[in-house]
Amino acid sequence: MPIPEGFRILNLPRNPFIEANGPLYGRLDGARFIMGFLCERKHCNPMMACHGGMLATLADMLLLLGTNIQSQLGQFLLTVSLDIDFVGPVMEGDWLEGRTEVLRAGKSVIFTEGRMTVDAKTVARVNAILKPSGKPLADFTPGRYFA
Repeated sequence: MPIPEGFRILNLPRNPFIEANGPLYGRLDGARFIMGFLCERKHCNPMMACHGGMLATLADMLLLLGTNIQSQLGQFLLTVSLDIDFVGPVMEGDWLEGRTEVLRAGKSVIFTEGRMTVDAKTVARVNAILKPSGKPLADFTPGRYFA
């Protein structure tokens, strides 16, 4: 399957786990971040469906990146809590898209949620509590992930 138009491989800080399991793609729809992922054989369980652990990784990355971009934080975020409801399968060859909604951003924690879809059908509903860590980058722009 070709990568849908407008998506680019994300330029992420060094992350050996994502480098081994990616790539992750992204695009901006206005100020909203959309993450994309092509499910390959290496991501699948014996039923050729995307492994739940891989979907959990994608959920985590979706919420961390989407929250950072949409909130213009430019700050490392730690996952305090991550919940996933698996609604449908993601099969080998499927293109998955994820969208994030920041519910509430406080000084010490951020509440965020997201949906992951295949062919516009929800396959996972996710939510997290994230904790900002370290100092914000002075030169942060969402475009840094697309360079």
